[in-house]
Amino acid sequence: MNARSAKKQKVDFMKIAQVAPLYEAVPPLLYGGTERVIHYLTEELVKEGHEVTLFASGDSVTNATLVASVRRALRLDPVCIDPLAHHIIELNEVIWRSDQFDIIHFHTDYLHFPFSSRCNTPCVTTLHGRLDITDLQPLYRQFPRQPVISISNNQRNPLPAANWMGTVYHGLPVNLHPLRQGKGDYLAFIGRVSPEKGLDRAIEIAVQVNYPLKIAAKIDRVDQHYHEKQIAHLMNHPLIEFVGEINDEQKTLFLGEARALLFPVDWAEPFGLVMIEAMSCGTPVIAFNRGSVPEVIEDGVTGFIVESVPQAVEVFSRIHELSRTNVRRVFEQRFTAKRMAADYLQIYGLVIDNYKSGPLSLSAGHHRQV
Repeated sequence: MNARSAKKQKVDFMKIAQVAPLYEAVPPLLYGGTERVIHYLTEELVKEGHEVTLFASGDSVTNATLVASVRRALRLDPVCIDPLAHHIIELNEVIWRSDQFDIIHFHTDYLHFPFSSRCNTPCVTTLHGRLDITDLQPLYRQFPRQPVISISNNQRNPLPAANWMGTVYHGLPVNLHPLRQGKGDYLAFIGRVSPEKGLDRAIEIAVQVNYPLKIAAKIDRVDQHYHEKQIAHLMNHPLIEFVGEINDEQKTLFLGEARALLFPVDWAEPFGLVMIEAMSCGTPVIAFNRGSVPEVIEDGVTGFIVESVPQAVEVFSRIHELSRTNVRRVFEQRFTAKRMAADYLQIYGLVIDNYKSGPLSLSAGHHRQV
């Protein structure tokens, strides 16, 4: 938990349920930040001796006990038309088994609230997505006592009165992406081809600094029109190479040999997992000052935080000033899976203690600052 001032909870052996969305496997075969984080957390909790049950798609790979309500991840299943139906089945299964656990950790946004609000087992939810949506205001007023966890402090801004139990930054296995030397002579972009991810600005930066850009990106069906109208013609530039979606093994080389990662987001990014993936390799990040970026990147140490394309172009000439060893060192200090699991276990203890005190006590988390 990003709250070193919070009272430490003594965490003993726990029976923990991790509830994942069904759109991607855990871990995902290709793109999928939320499911990747769930995997790292689950495996670390198992490693530390806890009994973990993972509710996820059947093609997930885990050392926990896997409970699958679908055979394969829904995004890759051509016969799936209504993914909501499968999620309702999954959540019903979780609640049916709820007395088997000390705590249930949901990663399914707010979908389970009508179920978990009536559950006799302590529950907590990590909110992985954007919260700056008007429709969420009445929903969180309807479920004010649902204990929730943010993945950055900035993410909380649209819902300050939610029952926040803490902030937990994402973490990666310490040896997943080892330090590399960045000798590939290219810039890297990883993300979705969507307006908020700023691929058009990444291309603009690369062209202006006259440096190759490699793009490892996913194109969702909802973003197909945007890609065709706004992005596809930009890919024709000789400096631009579209790689497509990549897996973890490919990501180590892709990020590790890049001169820098471009992260020109145009929205309040709740976290941005790719930033710490790059840092793990020692690769500095040039990121726009949006959302969680100032909480993740240390300006002038692990990268540069900029406000515009001209500023990004300007700091590119200073990338050589940053030590890749120092970038890696900051990753090891702040963004490992071991630290992430310890933070979550601390919050689990807090949620369980509050639950034992009675449901009204959960409101104590409303204004917890971390």
